[in-house]
Amino acid sequence: MSTKAHNKASAWFDGLYQENKNSHENIPWARQAVNPLLQSYLDEEEVHQGKALVIGCGLGDDAMALAKVGYAVTAIDVSQTALDLAQARFPNTNIDFKKQDIFEYKEQFDFVFEAFTIQSLPVEFREKMVKAVANTVAKNGKLLLIAHKREAMFEGPPWPLTQEEVDLFKAEGLRELSHEIHSEASKISSVRFRVVYGRDE
Repeated sequence: MSTKAHNKASAWFDGLYQENKNSHENIPWARQAVNPLLQSYLDEEEVHQGKALVIGCGLGDDAMALAKVGYAVTAIDVSQTALDLAQARFPNTNIDFKKQDIFEYKEQFDFVFEAFTIQSLPVEFREKMVKAVANTVAKNGKLLLIAHKREAMFEGPPWPLTQEEVDLFKAEGLRELSHEIHSEASKISSVRFRVVYGRDE
């Protein structure tokens, strides 16, 4: 993975947000509501405490959902425009909206939420991205991963994940706690992973 390719990918995200900052209809992942698979997870779990990280926070809905249930939330994105929009939408919260490259992030969290960011980057980033995400999970922490499952060859972006790619998290020291497949109509894939990992040490 070259630095040039990395910078190009980051610039693409910010350009998309800038072009659509007045209307978010052309930002594919900006549903302006909490991800339903995150919400169902939060509804199922009884305890929500500690520090939480949202990777690729976009317009901030998922970060807000985590803050509402009691987490101290850090929400990162490579797009300053996205962060500005998120802060404007949720001005009266303690969410720490931060411009941050996940590949350079060293802090660890009790709960990490990653939805669709890995698949939005070119495939050449995949293994390094999985490692970077896994490294943000603290001891006894959890990672909730949501991603489209690749059903056939798909001309991205985005590039849905295969089962083998999802399993890369196990090689990074995480243990699979649950693995669910959900159906939802989408041009990308009608099948989505919802996988929970934990770090024991």
